[in-house]
Amino acid sequence: MNKKCKKLLIAAGFGLLSTTSQAVELLDKVVAVVDKDVVLESQLSGLVGQVKNSANAAGQLLPDEQALRKQALDRLILESLQLQMAERLGLRITDTQLEQAIANMARSEGKTPEQLRAGIKSQGITYSQFRDQIRNEILLSELARNQVRRRINISDQEVKQVVQMIKDQGQNQQRYQVGNILLALPANPSTEQLRQASSKAETLIKQLKQGKDFRQLAIANSAGPKALEGGDWGMMGINEMPSLFSEAVKNNRKSDIIGPIRSGAGLHILTIFDVQGATAQTVQAVEVRARHILLKPSIIMSEDKAQSMLAEFARSIGAGTANMAQLAEQYSEDPGSAINGGDLGWSAPEMYVSSFRDTVTQLKVGELSEPFRSEHGWHLVKLEDKRVTDATEQAAEQRAYKLIFNRRFTEEVQTWLDELKDEAYIRIVDTNLSNGDL
Repeated sequence: MNKKCKKLLIAAGFGLLSTTSQAVELLDKVVAVVDKDVVLESQLSGLVGQVKNSANAAGQLLPDEQALRKQALDRLILESLQLQMAERLGLRITDTQLEQAIANMARSEGKTPEQLRAGIKSQGITYSQFRDQIRNEILLSELARNQVRRRINISDQEVKQVVQMIKDQGQNQQRYQVGNILLALPANPSTEQLRQASSKAETLIKQLKQGKDFRQLAIANSAGPKALEGGDWGMMGINEMPSLFSEAVKNNRKSDIIGPIRSGAGLHILTIFDVQGATAQTVQAVEVRARHILLKPSIIMSEDKAQSMLAEFARSIGAGTANMAQLAEQYSEDPGSAINGGDLGWSAPEMYVSSFRDTVTQLKVGELSEPFRSEHGWHLVKLEDKRVTDATEQAAEQRAYKLIFNRRFTEEVQTWLDELKDEAYIRIVDTNLSNGDL
């Protein structure tokens, strides 16, 4: 159901939920009220169905229906809270950005757009639903970066310490596929809350040691962000994973059950699904020198107008009747590069926002892109030159900073989401999933 219908359901008031529930169900049953939004039965059933399809394809055991629905509802509630915040902040993903992201996704998987669509259909979801999911994923990613990065401060001393640690370890570093079950606790839990969580942790550990499937228990019990993925955080190096994980896995082996370990979020039970060794290698850094023209849509400059202007610039440049540097000086709204004819200088592609990075890395030297959209506006970019350098030493500090940032980011995102949920009004309407206000 679209957003307009959902808002009509909310506007009808909570009395409608009890006194005229049959009328609501004719539209779509409300399973939860989340601040000014609702979660609908169709959304919940759709997510549960996707989890089941993925589990069946992977041969993964699932918990009972009620536990699975509760986890899926928790995911949808958090997503709703984030989407509402994004709307308040005026964040949006345009259709052009979305199509570029989907095209890049297909390209990275070595597929044509048609092959990607066929694969989506085989998963039991429509292409329209897939587009909505990708749009939301991009939007939530942008929101998290905007909200969380301001919380992260990294000192030069920390960077130097990690650089030294990387040198000591060398490139021959093992990578771990870690599983996590989080039993959530409030910031200042009572003795009884601690007792209950500890008792549940002991029960889960006993079941795991008796051979119970870790992913199945994670889906049923974990309050962590990867619960519906069976608690699987994927392959990570020691320096890439959250501090709690890195300290826990150092002295353990594949399939070990670790914990419970206390953190600010609650009690964690960890396992190591797999371990891989990384071979020593010299890091090769690719740098690009690009030139661009940026136009920012506004009340005066519409999206279509910005795109069509850049398309006309591209035709003129291609015909040799216009010079890109001169056009950039005259029209580009990127003040830092406009005075240099749009020249961005040498930079690693990873330093740019994702849509710009993906575009510039696909261009050949001397090639001009089509107009494309990023969160900053509409771009026309030309790849002036490209070079490859031996950056084993040169990139050490940049790599260290990125490792620290990613680790902190992962930890802070969970704290931010917990705060977002604590400050929200959440009412679970379906009494089989929960009771009362959260």
